[in-house]
Amino acid sequence: MESTVILENVVASTALAEDFNLEKMMESGLEGAEYNKKKFPGLVYRIENPKAAFLIFTSGKVVCTGAKSIENAHAAIITLANTLKDIGFDKIYPEPEVHVQNIVASADLKTTLNLNTIAIAFGLENVEYEPEVFPGLIYRVEAPKVVVLVFSSGKLVITGGKTPEDCDEGLRIVRAEFDNLGLLY
Repeated sequence: MESTVILENVVASTALAEDFNLEKMMESGLEGAEYNKKKFPGLVYRIENPKAAFLIFTSGKVVCTGAKSIENAHAAIITLANTLKDIGFDKIYPEPEVHVQNIVASADLKTTLNLNTIAIAFGLENVEYEPEVFPGLIYRVEAPKVVVLVFSSGKLVITGGKTPEDCDEGLRIVRAEFDNLGLLY
């Protein structure tokens, strides 16, 4: 039975301007924004469509998190840029370059797994398993450079990818390894 990768979170970054005055941004009516310089150096701002959260820094750099696709991350950043223009920040770059930093995805192998058996079969090369510290097995894939968290329920969390294809390939590699070891029923 094929399991599919579901994108859970896309983290992307960009520069929207040369710099930002975050106090001025708060005063300009950025609805729902949070800024407490003593707790965190950036301003936190959330939007609903597409659903995303931003960390906005005085450097003009922005981190977008919570998007469910790369397209949504791009759309959210454009929405933020337009919102900032609307409230008087007119030095926004016209075409910000968006860089995907990390994709977190999930998948389900739809079978239970014996993580002790997997840890022993894989040896210690690319695998960490310390059940008293963390209930999942940590499998580091070399190429693409992703980390797959494997749980005894058969559920997986794939992180570190820069593209959805990286996550798909991480799943394919893990599934092939488990299949070779006769662990998938």
